[in-house]
Amino acid sequence: MHGATPPSPWFLAQRARLAAAAQRGPVLDLACGRGRHALAAAGLGACTLAIDRDEAALRALQAEAGRRRVPLTCLRTDLETPLGIPVKPGSCGAILVFRFLFRPLAPAISAALAPGGLLLYETFTVAQRALGSGPRRAEFLLEPGELRALFPELEALDHWEGRSDGPPPECLARLAARRVR
Repeated sequence: MHGATPPSPWFLAQRARLAAAAQRGPVLDLACGRGRHALAAAGLGACTLAIDRDEAALRALQAEAGRRRVPLTCLRTDLETPLGIPVKPGSCGAILVFRFLFRPLAPAISAALAPGGLLLYETFTVAQRALGSGPRRAEFLLEPGELRALFPELEALDHWEGRSDGPPPECLARLAARRVR
């Protein structure tokens, strides 16, 4: 089950930045789902914390991390609450967010990054609706240019919006950004 879906091409393209940022603190994978990015980060040797609300998925992920002998810990929590992210401000070397959007969490994501910490974010845009798959509700889809605007205090290192080649084709926004101070 795990390992069947490879990490996003965006994750793969940012591996060197991620490995460098992981020297500043643990890698946090928010709303990790089955954990394909958490496992990939831990596979780079980064101490990784995978957070999701799906207890069964986290149990399976923890078991897979044990089989692979990678430094990964799972934490069950619901990120869509006013409680935010259960980590200390400035403690994360990197934060991964793939296929998850909860706009009120953006300030907490920025605050959780250590100085020099890296944010890797990828999720769907409103253009995804035209493809007839994926999320359809506005709260799960980014408007054009919105992803960069959600993190004004971070320095954008790389940004892309458009239709990916797939398969399947998807309309995405991608951001690699760094906390300067």
